[in-house]
Amino acid sequence: MSSLEAEFVIPAIQGVSVAVRGKAARFPVRRIYCVGRNYAEHTREMGHDPDRELPFFFQKNPDNLVLDNGDFPYPSASNNVHFEVEMVVAIGTGGTDIPLEKALNHVYGYALGLDMTRRDLQGEAKKTGRPWEIGKAFEHSAPMTDIVTVEQIGHLSSGEISLKLNGETKQNSDLNQLIWSVPEIIAHLSAIFELKAGDLIMTGTPAGVGAVKRGDVMEGHCAGIGSITAKVV
Repeated sequence: MSSLEAEFVIPAIQGVSVAVRGKAARFPVRRIYCVGRNYAEHTREMGHDPDRELPFFFQKNPDNLVLDNGDFPYPSASNNVHFEVEMVVAIGTGGTDIPLEKALNHVYGYALGLDMTRRDLQGEAKKTGRPWEIGKAFEHSAPMTDIVTVEQIGHLSSGEISLKLNGETKQNSDLNQLIWSVPEIIAHLSAIFELKAGDLIMTGTPAGVGAVKRGDVMEGHCAGIGSITAKVV
């Protein structure tokens, strides 16, 4: 009996999928990888040296996604929750040890996301050398737009990425300021994990991250992709 025909001892969990702009079919999400400290100024504002660190990764969960400009519920156990606007890469074909020069062939499209972070809990995890999931992979921690395909916009290597909080610009940079480019991220990540179709990669955030409170409205923008809005409730 196949898994599609099997009976389950508890109700089966439905997979998460994201809308694709201009298409009826949706993009099924397998994993969400996140690149840490991938803009030089943000790396410095977090107290690190951008010139000496290889890219490193952590994960969020597919069910952390908030779609369609949905609200962001302020999470429990934290008094210091930060926004981080990021370009997201959607992987269309997978592989391991993907060569740098072929990396972009594996990209299906791009989106814009918010890597919401319980900064106080992340800070405690850093001090004790523990994993970051408590600060990163909580419920509703990944608001994201629909996906725009490569056929629609090409590959994004430059262009404005920004975030406004209650109408005031907090983050404003350019995708060309990524320390590790999208091809480099894919090549490096595929050397330590097997990438598969359905994976998302959040590529890092510029400087200017900061705290939110209930009632705040976050508005992110990325050239070529568009905008995202999330109200903190």
